[in-house]
Amino acid sequence: MKTRYIAALPLTFAALLMVGCSGGDQPADNAQNAATAEKGAAPEAGGHAEEEGEIELSADQIRKAGIEMVRVIRSGGGALTLPATIEGDPQGMQVVSAAIGGRVVSLTRNLGQLVGRGQTLAIIESREAATLNAEIEAARARLALAESNLRREQRLFNERVSPEQDLIAARTAATEARIALRLAQQQVSAAGGGGGALNRIAINAPLSGQVVARSVTLGQTVAADAELFRVANLGRVAVTLALSPADAGKVLPGSQIEVVAGDRRSVARVDFVSPILDEATRLATVIAVIDNRAGQWRVGEPVTTSIQLPGSGSAALLVPQSAVQTVEGRSTVFVRTEHGFKATPVTLGSPNGDNVVVTSGLKGDEQLAGPNSFTLKAELGKGEAEHGH
Repeated sequence: MKTRYIAALPLTFAALLMVGCSGGDQPADNAQNAATAEKGAAPEAGGHAEEEGEIELSADQIRKAGIEMVRVIRSGGGALTLPATIEGDPQGMQVVSAAIGGRVVSLTRNLGQLVGRGQTLAIIESREAATLNAEIEAARARLALAESNLRREQRLFNERVSPEQDLIAARTAATEARIALRLAQQQVSAAGGGGGALNRIAINAPLSGQVVARSVTLGQTVAADAELFRVANLGRVAVTLALSPADAGKVLPGSQIEVVAGDRRSVARVDFVSPILDEATRLATVIAVIDNRAGQWRVGEPVTTSIQLPGSGSAALLVPQSAVQTVEGRSTVFVRTEHGFKATPVTLGSPNGDNVVVTSGLKGDEQLAGPNSFTLKAELGKGEAEHGH
């Protein structure tokens, strides 16, 4: 790490002071010396200007120091900033269970793998599966016989050999056989689907997504209704907030909520505002949905949410309290620069959860050092001691 500072006096002022102390006998030489001093002090081509309180760090040094980056949270006077947790979209996650008991003879997907809707996740072998599949085969055979009998009775009726009541009976028998076959097929479909053999049933994915949980192993005997997998479509995730009735009354479906974690930021849309208060907390539940097709949010991750409410008040900036350090008695944050960080004094307002309001010193689009920023404070103090500050 390297700390850089500017000189205490401007170079032009130092050059004029040299001229005044020479007694004025050689003005040309003094002017030339001043020009030479000013020229020699100019920064090298391609270099960057040195600023007081700047700490030079490469991206690799920042990573090794364990410094995490955070962003300033911009909110209006009528905004609420609340901690929240990323959750799976309830409509995008489904439990896959076994409709019948049996032994698991095949698993086609593991944790983290993608699966399409209707694709096979597992195959179960059991006597019940054999019974269900046998009923399909028997119903199909009865239907074939009934349709053959119907064709014969139709031909005999057309030839005026068989009475109409025999034709009607044949039609009724064929209809009942079709219904029986359809019922047998639906029973197998409810159990999962064909597994390639009479004694097997396939367990299919109910939606497209990713396997996020698997509670079964190959060869295991499972009971009916036992959970085998959980499949989630993580293209959409959600955050749940608990608001007072007064604040919840100002939030409408479709309203924007800003979600922030470190240097990541997304806009969520309110999907649901509960009309019923929680019996224990007397607060209203608000659920906002985030577009997560880029995969930047993980279920269970803690985040900070800011929801804009109608109302007056000046704009406010908030920063995580972990980003604020005290340097020479002043509250200071370390702003990310092209070459490292710049110690920037700020004026703080009231705390807001894990954040604190900044009333001056920042513009709102800065990236700051958050957790472990105390290492920058220590480095800054070290540099000042070396330079005699």
